[in-house]
Amino acid sequence: MTVPKYLESANWINNMFSAKAVGRGGVIHRAVRDVERYAGRDAFVHEVHSRGFTLVENGDQFVVFCNRDPVRLLVNRNASTLSQRASPTVKRCDVPRI
Repeated sequence: MTVPKYLESANWINNMFSAKAVGRGGVIHRAVRDVERYAGRDAFVHEVHSRGFTLVENGDQFVVFCNRDPVRLLVNRNASTLSQRASPTVKRCDVPRI
């Protein structure tokens, strides 16, 4: 089976970052499984980092803030009352420096 051109990694990433919300400095989100399937987590993280954007993973979604403004968490949740799925985990992400 041949993969359509628009689903090839570089094309998928280019299409995603050509969305109107990106140009307006807005927010985009994609399912983690789609990012991993079509672009690869490392390539996606690298692209977000190279643009100077902020990337957040929440549940099964990646959320990209398409600007360089600071992101503040305004609600401080008590981690002990959260479900196992919602419990915060610390993940170290090595982003290549350019």
